[in-house]
Amino acid sequence: MENNQSYFGGIKDAVKSLLTGLGVTWREYFTPKVTEQYPENRKTVLHVASRHRGRLIMPQDAEGNNKCIACTLCEKACPNGTITIKSEMVEVDGKKKRRLVDYQYDLGECMFCQLCVNVCPQDAIKFVNEFENSTFSRDSLVLHLDKEKFEPVLPGLTDGGAEMEIGKFNTGTK
Repeated sequence: MENNQSYFGGIKDAVKSLLTGLGVTWREYFTPKVTEQYPENRKTVLHVASRHRGRLIMPQDAEGNNKCIACTLCEKACPNGTITIKSEMVEVDGKKKRRLVDYQYDLGECMFCQLCVNVCPQDAIKFVNEFENSTFSRDSLVLHLDKEKFEPVLPGLTDGGAEMEIGKFNTGTK
């Protein structure tokens, strides 16, 4: 059985559809808006999950030493060659050991899979939830982790930032 509509029946359906759309628009127009004031109030209301993988770092102790033994397991585990390790053989107490010369990490190429962190036998590298990594040059995304001391941009961000309230936007209302 065919569904034949009259000319005026089609117009009636079109007007009904238009009014339904306008009703949704007007209802949304009068609801209070929530706007995150970024970057102005990022220190007070920004919440980033503590398990977010934003940047790879090499933690150092008080003397500036790291735990890396230059085993190159992280370099081999990296699926797209983000990590490049340069090492040299040195003699310590009559035994030859590898010593780390340069640990190069390309943040722009990283896919944040965490395979390098999982394979590291010394827990020498880890991801932190630092997320503000934008630059004007790709060259500045190539980091030498063994030579830099990581300082978080926002205080408390590595612990998750501001407390998050469940069921509520974690932003200011405008």
